[in-house]
Amino acid sequence: MEITLDMLLASRDRRVEMQHSLREKHPNFTLVCLTVIMPGNVKRNLSSLIVSQAAINALLGRLEGNIVDVVTRDLLTGYEAYVVTSLSQREAKLIACDIEDSHELGRLMDIDVLDANGTPVKRETVGSQPRRCLLCDNESRYCMRNRTHTPQQLNAKIQNMVNAYVQQL
Repeated sequence: MEITLDMLLASRDRRVEMQHSLREKHPNFTLVCLTVIMPGNVKRNLSSLIVSQAAINALLGRLEGNIVDVVTRDLLTGYEAYVVTSLSQREAKLIACDIEDSHELGRLMDIDVLDANGTPVKRETVGSQPRRCLLCDNESRYCMRNRTHTPQQLNAKIQNMVNAYVQQL
């Protein structure tokens, strides 16, 4: 099902509310927020479900023994997972960057570690490089801002990545 811009914006507001609620409930712990990168106006499809399961499995596996709380939401606007961990923000961000950079589908995962104000910790603060574009060597934010690639190009690349991942299972 296609989503509208209003639906996407409302889901972002609800995500911020959920993050705030979890930070209030667990003030002395680190909050990690996971979403799936799926360009276009269809956020929930077979590919996004495969990526979401791979992402949550990777994240929970790496945080095992340090998990305080987990909330998952499978919405039309995309999959969301919130993991509260006893690890420091730095330790959690190092794990998040490693998953994003090394997992076969990591480029399709957005794993944010939030500070006490709800602001995502930047990759650069733990020595990680900015994320690269799926299709070229530019920083992803550059290509997104300039719409360097068509949705069809991005979706074809995503489908190829997901198909390759599924074939190896």
